[in-house]
Amino acid sequence: MLKRCFYVAQLEKEHREMQKVLGDGDFEGMLGGSPKMQEVFAAIRKVATSDAPVLLLGESGTGKEMAALAVHRRSARHDGPFVAINCGAIPESLLESELFGHEKGSFTGAHAQRKGRIETAAGGTLFLDEIGELPLPLQVKLLRFLQEQRLTRVGGREEIEIDVRIIAATNADLKQATSQGKFREDLYYRLAVVTIALPPLRERPDDVRLLAQSFLQRFAVENGKNNLVFQPDALKALIRYNWPGNVRELENRVKRAVIMADGRRLTAQDLELTQAAGAEGAITLKEARENLEREMIQQTLQRHSGKISSAATELGISRPTLYELMEKLGITRESKSGD
Repeated sequence: MLKRCFYVAQLEKEHREMQKVLGDGDFEGMLGGSPKMQEVFAAIRKVATSDAPVLLLGESGTGKEMAALAVHRRSARHDGPFVAINCGAIPESLLESELFGHEKGSFTGAHAQRKGRIETAAGGTLFLDEIGELPLPLQVKLLRFLQEQRLTRVGGREEIEIDVRIIAATNADLKQATSQGKFREDLYYRLAVVTIALPPLRERPDDVRLLAQSFLQRFAVENGKNNLVFQPDALKALIRYNWPGNVRELENRVKRAVIMADGRRLTAQDLELTQAAGAEGAITLKEARENLEREMIQQTLQRHSGKISSAATELGISRPTLYELMEKLGITRESKSGD
């Protein structure tokens, strides 16, 4: 009975938290109540008012294209086109034509004049995903375009003036790439006028349940399976899992679970996270209390950037008591900031 009451109370708490986030409006389709995501949203609001190039950094699946789209929608160019191209998904031999266009007869198969992605984005925003994969010869040509806002199609002679904003993204370390000669330093500084780093999902665990519940609601409606809920083992697995594929992986796992589920309750097995769920054996009251204390202290320290006095005040205990609890629960001084 106690387990059931705790589960229901937890669901109600999560629902209130999600409604609070959604009440403020999901930020251009991006959900995140954690401090790190709020910083991202604030940066997008600021940079959207300018025409400065933006470089988005983050692991695969963290939502870089959604962030680029948010910048576009919040900018004065929101009525113009948003054109995206993945620089790593197109063969090098075709990439120049894709970006800059070509004239009829400029190469075998060029049966007609064709505008490139830069041209089709005129008046709007061009999103260059995986910019680190751009070959060096094209880096030179892109740099020239950024400097002059003019381009020449492949096989053409006429320079065409284009008004477009550039947003680039990468999951690679471009600074290291510049030191290795794989990425031009002058192009890097042209693109990175403003840099926004999107945190991986493992660094914002408080958002995992909110995102999972949001995806669950959406896919349940799409598949005609209303009133679906997560089992306790599924919620435990969601929190324990490291999410190497970030938000994209979470979305795909929830979608699959909704499709494959037989009943109203999604399990860790439906999410294919049975290993992350761990053993379901009973724990003692002392272990449960220590787990709760550890979680509360770590979250409070993270909210206060590791400041002991502020955290102790919020927890209603003294500084010496907090130090004693940290030592007892294995919370190190190095991990208190939540980094």
